[in-house]
Amino acid sequence: MIHEKVPNSWPSNLPASIETFKPAYTDVGQGKVPILFLHGFPFDRSTWQKQLDFLQVLQRSIAIDIRGFGETSGGNATPSIALFADDLINFMDAHKIEKAIVCGLSMGGYIVLNAIDRYPERFEAIILSDTQCVADTAEQKENRQNAIADVLKNGSENFAETFLEKVFSEKVFMQQPELVEEVKNIILNTHQDSIASGLKAIAIRADMCTSLERIEVPALIICGSEDQITPPAQAEAMHRAIKNSELRTIKGAGHLSNQEKPIEFNRHVLRFIQKITGEKKVFDAK
Repeated sequence: MIHEKVPNSWPSNLPASIETFKPAYTDVGQGKVPILFLHGFPFDRSTWQKQLDFLQVLQRSIAIDIRGFGETSGGNATPSIALFADDLINFMDAHKIEKAIVCGLSMGGYIVLNAIDRYPERFEAIILSDTQCVADTAEQKENRQNAIADVLKNGSENFAETFLEKVFSEKVFMQQPELVEEVKNIILNTHQDSIASGLKAIAIRADMCTSLERIEVPALIICGSEDQITPPAQAEAMHRAIKNSELRTIKGAGHLSNQEKPIEFNRHVLRFIQKITGEKKVFDAK
């Protein structure tokens, strides 16, 4: 069964601080320990659809629109990775989810690392996909500031074109034009203020590398071999630092490994979840 949730269907009788922020989400499947998916920047929960379609046979799977993206409003608070992490925990509280497996790609991974450092008791396991623990360099911050100025002045078309060339591997960019167009449309449909706010939140995020040794739960780290934004070296560094982790590299994939190579991605996630839950259902990873 699929439950599509948008802001006006948020559960009632919640504390005011939670009720004022109402994220959109998709909830499929059943299971005691759900897996929550947090999308990358500047996308929305639809980028996890192939994972939801696949995993719902085994697992309750929930994809959430991060604040300001997809069908979720930006609210009044100043966006930050820490705020997005608090939103995740508030979402779990509102839906009576005591613990979850949480998967984050890129910006979603930044959120996972921030949240597990402050709320470790809420995680059964984590999946870090095409992400990193390091903070932005001074040069990267300046580049993001320039991108913010351009988006606010000229709109998101130029930003989308430049960004697409970085997120996909060259082969995927050439051979999967329908996927490239799909992702481009998501960017163009994202409000330019949300793109600017997301860029700022990423630019000011804290370095989380020293917190990795404190992670006690199982961790799966996935990275596309052609990822230009968060290269495999970053995934390897996290794998060395997180004691109970495993690393899986998806050959030929770029920054959006879950969309570029969904079959391989889903197989890695399935095997990891089965280790955590003990479930041994077998079905095709398509």
